[in-house]
Amino acid sequence: MKGLVCAGGEATRLGELTRVTNKHLLPVGSWPMIYYPLQLLQLAGVREVLVVTGKGHAGQMIDLLGDGRLSARGSDEPLLELDLTYKVQTRPGGIAQVVGMARDFAGDEPLVVVLGDNIFEHAHADEIAAWGAAGAGARVFVKEVPDPENFGVVVYDERGRVVDLAEKAGVVDLRYEAPPTSDAVVGLYCYPPDVFDVIESLRPSSRGELEITDVNRHYAQAGALSVVQVRGWWEDAGKHWQHLAEIGRRIDETGVNKP
Repeated sequence: MKGLVCAGGEATRLGELTRVTNKHLLPVGSWPMIYYPLQLLQLAGVREVLVVTGKGHAGQMIDLLGDGRLSARGSDEPLLELDLTYKVQTRPGGIAQVVGMARDFAGDEPLVVVLGDNIFEHAHADEIAAWGAAGAGARVFVKEVPDPENFGVVVYDERGRVVDLAEKAGVVDLRYEAPPTSDAVVGLYCYPPDVFDVIESLRPSSRGELEITDVNRHYAQAGALSVVQVRGWWEDAGKHWQHLAEIGRRIDETGVNKP
């Protein structure tokens, strides 16, 4: 397996904190935010990782992460032992566009994608490794949320099989008056090598982006999408500056990227 961390965007929700820096470099607990998805990939057995970042702060990202082999400051304790490659996203185009940028990097290998601002209590390394060993279909991770109208959610049939996805049901996806489930797809995805052909077939959405929900829907409708329920907590760390501190406290209390 190879890995991809999506670490671009302007992060306007974080206001002045991201005027001159990439949000994925902001502190969450005792680490920069981007360390957490990189550690998750490493725990899943991924060693080669592509980091896609925005053009404004790519230099800062490279200065921090280098070639992907990092030791804790003041010691020889390894923090990350990865082989990193970098690409720059010159303009916003959606998560699926970023995944498409990994085509040459991934080659014929399966690809594990993590959004750079998603942090998990559990790394789900076994579930990712099992998917990689099976070598078939795509896999997404879901979490039950209280506001499914703000997410892409999984649609099941009467037998509990995944058959579709609905993006912001009732607002964007008008096929559904209300969200059919509360299982929101979070920022951890596993794709087979043919994902790049799927992305090439997509058309931009009404907001001019290639939507990752459309990619996931392709596999769902083909009967080739498996779903894993997220264990423990999951957080999108890009919402508000106060949220960064809250997540840091949670990490101190419970740990992060646990088995």
